Amino acid sequence: MKKLEGKIALITGGTSGIGLATAGLFGQEGAQIIVSGRTSAPAELGEGAAFIRCDVVKPTQIAAMASEIRAKFGRVDVLFVNAGVCHFRPIEEVDEAFFDEQFDTNVKGAYFTIQQILPLMPDGGAILLNASVAGRIGRPRISVYAATKAALRSIGRTIAAEVAPRRIRVNILSPGPVETPLFQKMNLSPEATENIQRRMAESTVFKRFASAEEIARAALFLASDDASYMTGSELQVDGGIL
Repeated sequence: MKKLEGKIALITGGTSGIGLATAGLFGQEGAQIIVSGRTSAPAELGEGAAFIRCDVVKPTQIAAMASEIRAKFGRVDVLFVNAGVCHFRPIEEVDEAFFDEQFDTNVKGAYFTIQQILPLMPDGGAILLNASVAGRIGRPRISVYAATKAALRSIGRTIAAEVAPRRIRVNILSPGPVETPLFQKMNLSPEATENIQRRMAESTVFKRFASAEEIARAALFLASDDASYMTGSELQVDGGIL
C-alpha cells in the first residue's frame, strides 16, 4: 500500500523547489495534492493536482484558501507549511521592509496557515513545517532569515503540544543547503551567488547541496505513519553541516 493512500495533502509554496518535489512524491504515494502559491500552477504538477493562488503574507487570502478547500475537498490530512522567502544582508544594511518581508512570510504566514487549516484536519493528521538549519547555526548575513526559522521551530513544538489531544502530529523539517531556485530570487550577482554556494557546500560533510527530491523523501517520512511516534521533533537533513 502507498504511504499516503487516500490522504489529502496541502503544500504551501508548492510551485517550485522543495514544495514542488514534495508534491510530486506525495502524489506518487497516493495523496490527493493541493498546492498553493503566489504564481501560476506549474505544468509539472500534473492533471490530478489542484492549485490555489494564495499569498500567505495576507491572512485574508489564507482564510479564502481554507474556505475553498473545505468546499471542494472537505478536509486536509497532511499540511506541509513550506512557503517562505530568504534574503541575506549584514545587520547594518537591514531595514524595516527587509525585516518585515521575511517575518511576514516565514512566521506570520506559517502561523495563520496552521490556524486556518487546523479546523479542516481530522484527528490523526500531520503537519510539517519547513524550517532550516540556519535557525540553529550562526553565519554572517543571515540574522533575519535565521531568526524566522528559529521562530518556526518554536511554533512547531508548542503547537504540537496544543493539538496532541487530537493526535495531530507536528514536526519540523530543517534542511541544509538545497538546490532550488531560491538563489535566483535573491537579486545577487553571479559572483556573489557562486561564492555563497561554494561556502555552503563546503560547510557540509558531503561537500554538496541536497537535491529537492532528497528533502521531499524526508518530508514523506514525517507525513506518513512511519513517523507515528514523532511530534514536536526536528529532523535535520543537512549533509552533516559543520
